[in-house]
Amino acid sequence: MTQSFLMQELLSLLVSVPGLLLCLSLHEAAHGYTAYRLGDPTAKNAGRLTLDPLKHLDPVGTICLLFFHVGWAKPVPVNTRYFKNPRRDTALVSLAGPVSNFLLAAVLLFIRQFLIFSSVMPVYVLGLMVHYAAIMSIGLGVFNLIPVPPLDGSKILFSFLPWQQAAKYAKYEQYIQFGLLVLLFVGVLDVPLDFCISHIYSWLSALVTVI
Repeated sequence: MTQSFLMQELLSLLVSVPGLLLCLSLHEAAHGYTAYRLGDPTAKNAGRLTLDPLKHLDPVGTICLLFFHVGWAKPVPVNTRYFKNPRRDTALVSLAGPVSNFLLAAVLLFIRQFLIFSSVMPVYVLGLMVHYAAIMSIGLGVFNLIPVPPLDGSKILFSFLPWQQAAKYAKYEQYIQFGLLVLLFVGVLDVPLDFCISHIYSWLSALVTVI
């Protein structure tokens, strides 16, 4: 029983890796590409407009995404001085990452419906890979919308806050980050995150089934 469980966990881990690399890379490339389109060449000059995962991986964030289905990648460098409207454009760049993950999940779930019920083992395994990739992509998008620095949600929030309140919030950034990690590892965030991920997964699954 224990050996079977361990084998199942190992299989889940192995089929999760390709999706993990894809959703992390797409997330960061979306940030960089959006910034580039808004006039900031910083990410392009740093070689971050790519799906090469080696350019984007953050060790801790990658492990969290692999085991907890929520995590983060190495932030793309952005120079807001290039933006015509810094507050608006910063929000757009920050939003691009999570949006790209939800769009990727929709595409993956559309593909999944043609694979998961196959009796051919390689096709079935491919279906599992797509399934796990969709879950991790949604998890990455949801987690990054939390308004806690340095996650994307905090930059979106800062774009709407008055300057004084944003500066006051940023002052306690390190303490807030530590608190978030503690809540994540002790499992306090499991229920609300799982709730959001499962509902978005169900909604996207229903959406692509209609298409």
